[in-house]
Amino acid sequence: MHHAHRTAVSRFCQVLSVFLVSAALVAPAAQASERKKALAKKEQVSSSSAKRAVAPRKAAANNKPVRITAKAAKAPTRVAYTPAPPRLSFGQMAGLHEITDPLDLKSSVALVIDQETHEVLLSKNDHAVLPIASLTKLMTGMIISQAHLPMEEAITITQEDVDTEKGSRSRLTVGTTLTRGEMLHLALMSSENRAAHALGRTYPGGLDVFVTQMNAKARLLGMTDTRYVEPTGLSSRNQSSARDLATLVNVAHADPLLRELSTSPGYEVAVGHKTLQYNNTNGLVKNPSWDIGLQKTGYISEAGRCLVMQAQVAGRKLIMVFLDSAGKFSRLGDAERVRQWVESKPVLPSLATPLQAVRVSGSGG
Repeated sequence: MHHAHRTAVSRFCQVLSVFLVSAALVAPAAQASERKKALAKKEQVSSSSAKRAVAPRKAAANNKPVRITAKAAKAPTRVAYTPAPPRLSFGQMAGLHEITDPLDLKSSVALVIDQETHEVLLSKNDHAVLPIASLTKLMTGMIISQAHLPMEEAITITQEDVDTEKGSRSRLTVGTTLTRGEMLHLALMSSENRAAHALGRTYPGGLDVFVTQMNAKARLLGMTDTRYVEPTGLSSRNQSSARDLATLVNVAHADPLLRELSTSPGYEVAVGHKTLQYNNTNGLVKNPSWDIGLQKTGYISEAGRCLVMQAQVAGRKLIMVFLDSAGKFSRLGDAERVRQWVESKPVLPSLATPLQAVRVSGSGG
C-alpha cells in the first residue's frame, strides 16, 4: 500500500514536470505572438494616422483656386450670301435691250427730237409702252398748275399719302403741313411721293377726280399710249411711250412754273422746329455744261431708270426721252452721249435720216 502511494506520487510528479516544461516552451511563443500582434496593431495605427495627416493636405490642395478654361463657342456656320436676282424691268422682259443703236445708249427706249422743227434725230423703241415711274409727276404738276389753285393753301400729309405699294420712305411724316406750292416744288424737283399724292388727294373732288383729269389731259394732247392710275408713278400701271412723253415735255415746257420748279437745284422747307434740305434728282441741272429748260426723272424696278428733258444743245432746242436704263447713272450718261454727238455735228441736215436702232443679229423676240 505504501508502495502504491509512492507510485501515484511519482506519476503525479512526472505529469507536473511535463506540464511545466510545456508551459515554459509555449510561453515564449505566446509572448512573441502577442508582441507581433501588438506591433502589427501599432503599425496599423501609424498607417491610419499618416493617412489622416495626408488627408488635410489633399483637402487643402483641393481648396486651391481651380482655373476653368471656357470652351470656345462653336463658330457659327458661315452660309454664303447669295443676293436675290434683281427684278427685271418690263423692257428687259420684252427683250428691248437686245436692240442696239449707233450711240450705244444704255436705255432700251430713247427719242431725241428737235423741239422747233419736230425733226427726229434719234429713235429707239420709241413706240414701246412701258411703266414710266415718277415721270408721272410731270402730268401731276401740269394738272395742279393749270387748275390755278391757291399755292399758299396749307396741305397736311395724312396716312392716305403713305406708300403701301412699294414701301418707299419719306421725310414728310404724317402730320407735316406745307403749302401747295411747296408740295409741288418737292414733287417736281425731288420726286417726293407723299407730296405728289397729297396734291392729288386734295384736288377739288378728290383723288379719283384728279386721276380722271390726268387721263383726260393725256387724251386731249393726243397721248394715245398713255394711262395713269395714280399721281406718283409708284404703280407700274402708269404707262406711256417715248412719243407720248415727248409731247408732254413739249407742252409742260410752255408752263413757266413747271420749268422753274423742275430745274431748281435745291430747296429748303421748314417742318416743325427743323429745316429739311431737298435736292434735285437730276444732277445735270447743276452742270454748267447743260442748259436745261425742264426735266423729270423716274425709277421703279418695273420701269428702270427714266429721264425726260428739254435742253438747248449746240444752239438747238431738243427734247430727250430715255426709258428703261439699266444703271443708276446710265440715263445721265445717255444724255451726255447725245449732247456730245449733237455738238460734234452742229449743223445737222434738216432732212437727214435719224439715227435708228437695230435688233442685234441672231437675237430672239
